[in-house]
Amino acid sequence: MFRRKLTALDYHNPNGFDCTDETQFRNCIVWLEDQKIRHYKIEDRGNLRNIPSSDWPIAYQKYLQDVNCPFSVQERKEAVDWLLGLAVRYEYGDNVEKYKNCQPLSASNNSSKPVDPLINLDSNSPDFKAGVMALANILKIQRHDDYLVMLKAIRILIQERLSPEAISKASQAKEGLPVALDKHLLGFDTGDATLNEAAQILRLLHIEELRELQTRINEAIVAVQAVVADPKTDHRLGKVGR
Repeated sequence: MFRRKLTALDYHNPNGFDCTDETQFRNCIVWLEDQKIRHYKIEDRGNLRNIPSSDWPIAYQKYLQDVNCPFSVQERKEAVDWLLGLAVRYEYGDNVEKYKNCQPLSASNNSSKPVDPLINLDSNSPDFKAGVMALANILKIQRHDDYLVMLKAIRILIQERLSPEAISKASQAKEGLPVALDKHLLGFDTGDATLNEAAQILRLLHIEELRELQTRINEAIVAVQAVVADPKTDHRLGKVGR
């Protein structure tokens, strides 16, 4: 499953690499850091290079944290795939002139019609999971066991918060309306006119916050109803006629 990226990185044995083999796994991590990623200074790579050490998993866990990998030590395949993707990005960054003029493979004669990029999407692949997790971390979206649900949440957030229309609307300054405090009863008297005005202002601000909260609650209810009222129909169970 890592062959394509390992080949692109000129790894010595891309076809025979076995992520479940502890020795191969550790050697690959050290090779990636030494040859491609180079996050640590050479003198700081000693713990990671000490492959036979019983403390190597601790060094590897720290390494994942230092490179901001979204996966843990227990998620070995996902972490390796993420590190390979990071190495590919660095490889391209170091050789931009070499790769920028590469021509894409010629499309077949039957590919004239536009193809939906999501048709062949494998939601179980480490590439997909790593990409979704990286976006979720950037956008501060809560992690979910179903990566497709996370992808849907990312799409909704981008559409509602990061679209040009949403950014333009958010950047517009909200101009408040003048309020006559003498027309709003406070309900109690502090004995000081200045304190009474301050209390009236705080009360009006609190009411505004309550209205905004109610609006968000209504939006949440509508969103939940949209999910609940989204039936998945299996047309194979239906029949026409007798």
